[in-house]
Amino acid sequence: MLKNELTIDFTSTAYIVYKNKVLLILHKQLNLWLPIGGHIEPKEDPEQAVLREIKEECGLKVEILSSKPKFRKMDTKFLFTPNFLDIHNISKNHKHICFNYFAKAKSDKVKLNKKEHLDIHWFSKSDLDNKKYLSKNNVIFLAKQALKTLKN
Repeated sequence: MLKNELTIDFTSTAYIVYKNKVLLILHKQLNLWLPIGGHIEPKEDPEQAVLREIKEECGLKVEILSSKPKFRKMDTKFLFTPNFLDIHNISKNHKHICFNYFAKAKSDKVKLNKKEHLDIHWFSKSDLDNKKYLSKNNVIFLAKQALKTLKN
């Protein structure tokens, strides 16, 4: 790869909601509150990646809130449609295309992955507006959209 060549990686994230709160992690390297998620591995599809990341990063059992046809054919696997799809800058020559899924947790009992995160927290809508929690505008927007979508 050339020094100034653009790199684009594919990622999957989950905005997980339980009782009107959305789960975010405090990323160790970035020191930002982010959703559960990460890079899609070479032999994964976006759905497999987001489910793996959920298991590794918080251990929750979730229901992905999306749809896919029940139609099955040997050479086709339908995937959950992401709630939002975006591309964002990581650095000058590095971007992520992100499959953003909304999910509903079956409980609020999470485990912190101490290798990757400093903290894990359930955020209410008012928490998301609190400036003491440093995050990116797109993360706050998507977290609020997940809360709005999953209001129960």
